[in-house]
Amino acid sequence: MSANTWRQPTGASDLPSEPGQAAPSADGTRGAGSGATAMIDEPGRSARRFWSTRRIPAAVVALLSAAAIGLLLYDVVSVRAGRSAMRWRRRLAEELATRPLDDVWMIVGAAVAMALGLWLFLLAVTPGLRRLLPMRQPTGIPGKGEVRAGLDRRAAGLVLRDRAVQVPGVQSAQVAVGRRKVKAWARAHFRVLEEVRADLDATLGEAVTSLGLARQPTLTVRVRRPKKG
Repeated sequence: MSANTWRQPTGASDLPSEPGQAAPSADGTRGAGSGATAMIDEPGRSARRFWSTRRIPAAVVALLSAAAIGLLLYDVVSVRAGRSAMRWRRRLAEELATRPLDDVWMIVGAAVAMALGLWLFLLAVTPGLRRLLPMRQPTGIPGKGEVRAGLDRRAAGLVLRDRAVQVPGVQSAQVAVGRRKVKAWARAHFRVLEEVRADLDATLGEAVTSLGLARQPTLTVRVRRPKKG
């Protein structure tokens, strides 16, 4: 292969050339509405993360609480009606009254209850949905505060990987997108590794900026030769 390597054009990519610009259509014109309202991003404004609804933990806690309270109320009503208390409640009351506080089962039960309570507290105060990365909100658009956009981390990784394999000399690439870091691993089967790494830094840096994320992640690129044999 000659030294003058042909570079595949990136004009057909899904990402715009600059952040905040609309992608051109098939006839070469900008998208509708680009002339009426300019979409200018706010890089200094921090967007809020998306909150998970926690349907499964909430449903499990609600069902267990309803079952325990219903069983306890049934036993209390039975005792009030003149019947004897259930065996499990008598055994529980006896164990709680006779076992010392330093007993192993008392410590284990307290630790389990504390761990469950801490888990529920963390679910209540943390947003969740770590796979969604919030995107920047444009200015100059009416009602922009009512619309929020997010980008899936796996989809962003696929887009960046497609950009990486377009760099001359890259045989294969893997990209891991996190909330604060983007790590790229590439295998170069020809060209000097430093040149491939420099092209990957430039290409992926532009691609990461074009994603329009609210928090600009740091980029780490590693290039190596494929194993022989």
